[in-house]
Amino acid sequence: MTRLTLARFLSSLALASLCACSTQQTDTSTHSAFSEDGAGFQIDKEYLTGNGAEHCFPVDQDAFNHPIDQLSLPPSPDDNIWPRVQQGLALDYVDHPKVQAQLNWYKSHPEYLVRVQKRASRYLHHIVELLHTNNVPYDFALLPIVESAYEPFSYSHGQASGLWQFIPITANRFRLDRNWWQDERRDVPESTQAAISYLTYLYGFFDEDWHLAIAAYNAGEGTVRKAVRANKKRGKPTDFWNLSLPKETQAYVPKLIALSEIFRNPEKYGVELVPIANRPYFDVVDIDSQLDLSQASELLEVSLEEVYYLNPGLNRWATPPVATYPLKVPAAKKEAFVAKLAELPKDQRITWQRHKVQGGDTVSGLAKRFNSDVNVIRQANRLSGNDIRIGQILLIPTAKSRAAVYAYSQNQLNNRRSSRKPYSSAQKIVHQVKPGESFWRIAKLYQTTPEKIAKWNRKSPKDTLKVGERLVIWSKVKGSSRDGVVKKVTYKVRNGDSLAKISGKFNVKVNQITQWNGLNPDKYLQPGQRLKLYVNVMETY
Repeated sequence: MTRLTLARFLSSLALASLCACSTQQTDTSTHSAFSEDGAGFQIDKEYLTGNGAEHCFPVDQDAFNHPIDQLSLPPSPDDNIWPRVQQGLALDYVDHPKVQAQLNWYKSHPEYLVRVQKRASRYLHHIVELLHTNNVPYDFALLPIVESAYEPFSYSHGQASGLWQFIPITANRFRLDRNWWQDERRDVPESTQAAISYLTYLYGFFDEDWHLAIAAYNAGEGTVRKAVRANKKRGKPTDFWNLSLPKETQAYVPKLIALSEIFRNPEKYGVELVPIANRPYFDVVDIDSQLDLSQASELLEVSLEEVYYLNPGLNRWATPPVATYPLKVPAAKKEAFVAKLAELPKDQRITWQRHKVQGGDTVSGLAKRFNSDVNVIRQANRLSGNDIRIGQILLIPTAKSRAAVYAYSQNQLNNRRSSRKPYSSAQKIVHQVKPGESFWRIAKLYQTTPEKIAKWNRKSPKDTLKVGERLVIWSKVKGSSRDGVVKKVTYKVRNGDSLAKISGKFNVKVNQITQWNGLNPDKYLQPGQRLKLYVNVMETY
């Protein structure tokens, strides 16, 4: 293959890592493996713990519990895409114990490979076309299996998102837009091109060595370059198999090699290749105004869920307020959709709420009330700041249908994931962030870890928390007589009660009471006031 050199990348791009299934240059893992005891697809405990750190699944368990694991575009007998993919596979098989370990796992879980192929059926043709256009091996059409199990809504608490699991710093590097309306890390065409650009750059950076390029895609080029330099200094070989890399990365390259071998020789490994059409499942319509996604669903005569899976980069209930937006639609329905859209006036494509400003209204308060965003309200009303006056009429874009209908909007995804119990005996607590609080301080308050709180709320422990933001905390309810049982209690304040008196009565801390109830510790409690408390009933007296 001709060496691909990108001089402007070499001169201008920082050495940053890309993926959730990756380690930063400090070699600190940014994710954890799937729980083996959750609902849905089951992962062998041996796979997670035997030869423990060699294995990595970078996203949360949602990737194994896809809501629509079905073939999107069945092919005719002569247009199956897999023979084309097989012809473009370029990674040679390497007879190595780490590769064999991955082969053994995939061979013993053929149902998993069937499921991810069905998910890939929406996107595979488009990805293969981009790989062909950019002259890179078709093996990378299999990389989303490693990264995200071909689930575009996958998200790791290392802040990585999408099929290719971009983290924010690398999304910025490859100009993937992220704002209130959209996150292009999940947009299939945009993120795929960005992933190809990064892999191509890495191939040139590491002297046309795909193994090192793939390792760097996982761990960051700084990590791999450091390992190469260390081996050179010691007079050791500098190929991937001899480098001292994070254990996660040691498994990452073997995974892709194993997948290439399996898809090249499926009969040998007893794996079924699900027929997928070698033609586009979706096409693009450039729309010149915002469009409510429920309207799009009606015009296309497909489910709203399908609209989101074709446009997973959309965060909300509508397309962004930009000059044109490339809406992805089923190719077979494009012509009819364009005709119907032309008949729908632009002012009817989204719903506008007229609001007359009342005393006490604020832009931030209205944004919360109407499930909108401060910047959206400013933009729609040409406000330069947050100043509004009583009697002023504001136009606020709102969803046509109730919030729950938009099941794959950012808010609904967050709500579902934060509401899922991490273990059966967990007690849910909603914590409102106070000034000066951090993940560390909140974790200490609830006797948990910053990493767990971040994961429960689809955040990174490094994120800055906003005052007033609500976080879901899962408190473990223990059943032994020594540990007691944590229960939520509603307590009605009586005459003479104080925070100190109540804390002593229920064996909790004053700052816990104030945090749970959003209280100012300097203000007196009022008789009749109701407080929520989370108490160990075995220790309360």
